[in-house]
Amino acid sequence: MKFNRITVASLIALVLTLSVAVFAQVNRPYRNGSVWGISFIQMKPGMDTAYLNYIATDWKRNQEALKKDGQSISYKVLTTEAHGSGDWNIMLMTEYKDMATMEANEAKADNLLQTVVGTDEKQMQGYRDRLQIREVMESRLAREIVLEPRR
Repeated sequence: MKFNRITVASLIALVLTLSVAVFAQVNRPYRNGSVWGISFIQMKPGMDTAYLNYIATDWKRNQEALKKDGQSISYKVLTTEAHGSGDWNIMLMTEYKDMATMEANEAKADNLLQTVVGTDEKQMQGYRDRLQIREVMESRLAREIVLEPRR
């Protein structure tokens, strides 16, 4: 009798253990992809050409330097019509391998900007100059989801 109880209890424990192991191995039909730094910008009325000139020169030079140094993967610029006076009309996107790589390279990126753009004072002057032609509405980090299971 005691042997039967021990056997039954052992079987129940084994079944529960196996069911937990199977549950933990559920495959997700997606995996985490790259991380995007996204800035939503409102170009001030009549300043589209002035701001896009900045994007095509200085901003692009910064992005190319980050990419060449292996700190970023790619970058994109998207424009759209604004739907209201407080809406953005240009989106600047920088793609990074993952969050850990992006965060690990913050100091390295700052040093690279010192080389490409110039001193902190020169960078601050650039920010002040751009205030005349655009407003940063918000910035976000987004993670791409790849609709394939992890390999």
